[in-house]
Amino acid sequence: EERFLKLAFPFDVQASSSVAEIQFGHVERPTHTNTSWEAASFEHCGHRFVHLGEPGYGVAVVNDATYGHDVEREPKAGGGWTTTLRLSLLRGPRFPDPNADRGTHRFRIGLVPGADIADAVVEGYRANLSLRSVYGEKEVVPLVTLDNPAVVVEAVKLADDRSGDVVVRCYEALGGRARLTLATSFPLASASATDLLERPMHDLEVASGNRVALALRPFEVLTLRLRAKANHSTAVSG
Repeated sequence: EERFLKLAFPFDVQASSSVAEIQFGHVERPTHTNTSWEAASFEHCGHRFVHLGEPGYGVAVVNDATYGHDVEREPKAGGGWTTTLRLSLLRGPRFPDPNADRGTHRFRIGLVPGADIADAVVEGYRANLSLRSVYGEKEVVPLVTLDNPAVVVEAVKLADDRSGDVVVRCYEALGGRARLTLATSFPLASASATDLLERPMHDLEVASGNRVALALRPFEVLTLRLRAKANHSTAVSG
C-alpha cells in the first residue's frame, strides 16, 4: 500500500532531453530541472518507447505494457553524467481504488543500445506487434509497401462500406518532411486521400499501374483509399 514500483535504467549518456512516443509521433521533454515547472514534472506519459541520446549515440527502452516513466540526470564523481530512466510498473494507492494493480502482472521490456529515433520506432512496434508466421504453398506478398522508413503504416483494412476498396492509414514518425512512393501488390484503378470516415477528399495520381507518390509533413497522418481494377477486386477482398 502507498508504494510505487519502478524499474530503473541508469545510462552513461549525457541526454539533455528525452523522447517518448505518443500516438502518431513523439514528444521531447527536458531531463534537467532548471525551472519549477520542470521540477514538478516527475511523471511523464509515453507509449511504446523512450529514447535518450547524446550527439553520436543513443539508447531506447521499449515496452508492451507500461506507459508512465520519469527521467533524471546527475553528474558522476569521475566526470560525465548519468541519465536514469525509470519505468512505472505498479502502484498501490488507497484512493480511489484500494485494490489497484493487485495480482500477477507481466511486462516485456527491451533495451536497444546504439539506437536513433527510427530504431526506437521499429523496435517499439516489434515489441507490441511481433511477427506472425504464415504457412502456405504460395509466397505471401504484402498488399502495400513504402520506400521511406520515416513513414509507418499503422493500418491496412477493407473499407467499411463493403466496396472492396483497401484503406491504408500511415503517418510520418520522425518529425520531418517525407517524400515516398506507395506500391501495391495489385493493379490500381484509382487512389484518393480520405478523411477519418473513409470519405474521399481528393484524387491521387496512379503511376505504373500500382504506384502512388506521396508527400507528408512532420507527424502528418494520411488515410488513403485504394481501388483495385475490376478483375482483381475479388482477390484483394479475400
